[in-house]
Amino acid sequence: MGMTAAEAITSRRAIRAFLPAPVPRETVARILTVAARAPSGSNIQPWHVHALAGDPLKALCAEMMAAHEADVPAEREYAYYPDPWFEPYLSRRRKVGWGLYATLGITKNDRDRMKAQQGRNFIFFGAPVGLIVTIDRRLNPGSWLDLGMFVQNILVAARGEGLDTCPQAALATRHTILRRHMPIPAEDIVVCGIALGMADPDAPENTLETTREPVESFCNFQGF
Repeated sequence: MGMTAAEAITSRRAIRAFLPAPVPRETVARILTVAARAPSGSNIQPWHVHALAGDPLKALCAEMMAAHEADVPAEREYAYYPDPWFEPYLSRRRKVGWGLYATLGITKNDRDRMKAQQGRNFIFFGAPVGLIVTIDRRLNPGSWLDLGMFVQNILVAARGEGLDTCPQAALATRHTILRRHMPIPAEDIVVCGIALGMADPDAPENTLETTREPVESFCNFQGF
C-alpha cells in the first residue's frame, strides 16, 4: 500500500547524498505527470523542466564543479534570499547550516571542507537524475507561486515513488553553464535544480532533520 499524502509530505527531507542506482525515464515522467496537476492561475502551467541522467548529467556536473573549484563568481538572475538578512530568518538559516556541517564534523574555521560540501550541489549530491526548473521571465510573481506548487508536487510525488530529492537554488547561479548543456530559451530564468534518486542511508548528512515552527506561531485563528 502506498503512502498517504501526509506521509509523503512529512517524510520529505532535503537529501544530500544519493545512491548511484538509476531511476528509469518512465518513473521520472510519472513524477512530472503527477506534479503537473499543480494549480496555476488560468491554468497557464508556467513551468519547464530539463531532466538529465547518464553522460549528459556527468558532463554538466563536471563543468559546474570546475567553475566552483576555480571560484568563478556566481551569476544570479533573481534574488532568492534577503540582502541583508534579518530575524527570525537569519537565525533559522544559521541553525540549519551549522546543523548540516555538524553531521559532517565541519567546524566554523574549516573553509576548505565548507567549500567542498557546497560544491556537492554542482554534482546533484551524487543523484542519478538532475532536474532543472525554469520559468518565462516575462511572467509575474503570481506565476512563481504556481511554479513553487509544481516544485513541491515533484518532491512529494517522488516520495510516493519511494525516492528522495533535494531542491537546489544554488544551481541557478550557474545558469550560463546550464544553457550550454540544454536548450533553455533566452526568455527563461533558471529557478532551481532538483536532485532525484535514492537516499544513501549511511551518509551522515542525511541524518539531519530540520524543525518547523508550531502552527500557532504563524497562523492567527479567529472564530473557531
